[in-house]
Amino acid sequence: GETIVEAQLELPALKRFEPKIAGATVDAVDTRGKAMLTRFDNGLTLYSHNQLYGRWYTVKRPRLPATGRTLRVALHTATHSAILYSASDIEVLTEPELGSHPFLKRIGPDVLDPVLTADAVVDRLESSAFRNRSLGALYLDQSFIAGLGNYLRTEILWAAGLHPSLKPSALTRAQLVCLAKQTIAISKRSYRTRGLTVPPSLARSLKDAGTGYEARRFQVFGREDLPCRSCGTAVERLTVSSRNLFVCPQCQPA
Repeated sequence: GETIVEAQLELPALKRFEPKIAGATVDAVDTRGKAMLTRFDNGLTLYSHNQLYGRWYTVKRPRLPATGRTLRVALHTATHSAILYSASDIEVLTEPELGSHPFLKRIGPDVLDPVLTADAVVDRLESSAFRNRSLGALYLDQSFIAGLGNYLRTEILWAAGLHPSLKPSALTRAQLVCLAKQTIAISKRSYRTRGLTVPPSLARSLKDAGTGYEARRFQVFGREDLPCRSCGTAVERLTVSSRNLFVCPQCQPA
């Protein structure tokens, strides 16, 4: 909703877009996995992928972040600045170019996209591309749903009561719906709470009992040999797709 009064694009190939972005209004900012799309009312979109080292800052003008990082993009409104440092995968794209972008073409819908519904997740689970993949592998595949990472994979499967070796094709309709709902609910909860996947009531009670932040974040992730918060069975650690995954053998039978 803010108008860009000045744009700095430090990559030489993008300099020509500075006068086109200056004066434009930001219509939306959304994500596809680790790619951020800053959409302007003139039909252009700033595509940026943080990769390993990129970082966005927002600051009040004329303040600048105290950082030794390399400036890539600065979008200034009358009062504030959004500044991207260190990323190198940056483009300015038209709407047709967005549709043909190689990264955006192969990545799935973002898990935090407000238009993503549980029904849509069920449809993807039942599709020919994904229905015969193990859940443990599928829930790290960004072409299935973008934005799911390792701890979310563990916590979602635990909440749905599903072992990572199971495939969508082997699940009942009720199990698919439950998994889809937990996929969205736990991801949104983690976003709202800056990383907590346990229910708010449990998080409060654990905090009141003196439990530290890391120890109260998760139901099972990183809690090998500790009791499952639901049934008390010792949590087990597995390796799936070369990453650690944690399960409760009682709540998630193989």
